[in-house]
Amino acid sequence: MKFEEAKSKFIQTWGALGSQWGINKTMAQIHALLMISPDPLSMEDIMEELHISRGNTSMNLRSLMDWGIVFKEYKPGERKEFFSAEGNIDELARKIARERSRREIKPTLRVLQDISTIDGEESTKAAHFKAKTEELYDFVSRADNMLEKITEQKENWITKTILKLMR
Repeated sequence: MKFEEAKSKFIQTWGALGSQWGINKTMAQIHALLMISPDPLSMEDIMEELHISRGNTSMNLRSLMDWGIVFKEYKPGERKEFFSAEGNIDELARKIARERSRREIKPTLRVLQDISTIDGEESTKAAHFKAKTEELYDFVSRADNMLEKITEQKENWITKTILKLMR
């Protein structure tokens, strides 16, 4: 496979993976392009490479910077802004996990906590509902706490453990 074909395939695949993280395809494609670029890219470079509009590029770059996985850079003598992606894969995984917890898990925990405190009805169905939502809240809360502990680690001990087991 030639370089350009492999690069395109990677960007398309990473874009499809983006929906698994809870981000849109274009946002993930921009991230993929920046991640594999040896040098920071300008907005124009990104637009040209991915064939997307300035507005789409700008909006998605802002979102990636909000996630903390893309950074704005300035080059001396250049008026353009340049962008680069988080280079450390372990740090990238930690940032994505933290952001997904903030955007997805924490709001779900709030809803589960709210709905498990139903009042006024003492039916069997209501009791079962309350028990199951409390059980689910406890499970999701423990999983979120574990995820927080993992993302707080400076070294990714899980990756190291898995690699040791694979040998």
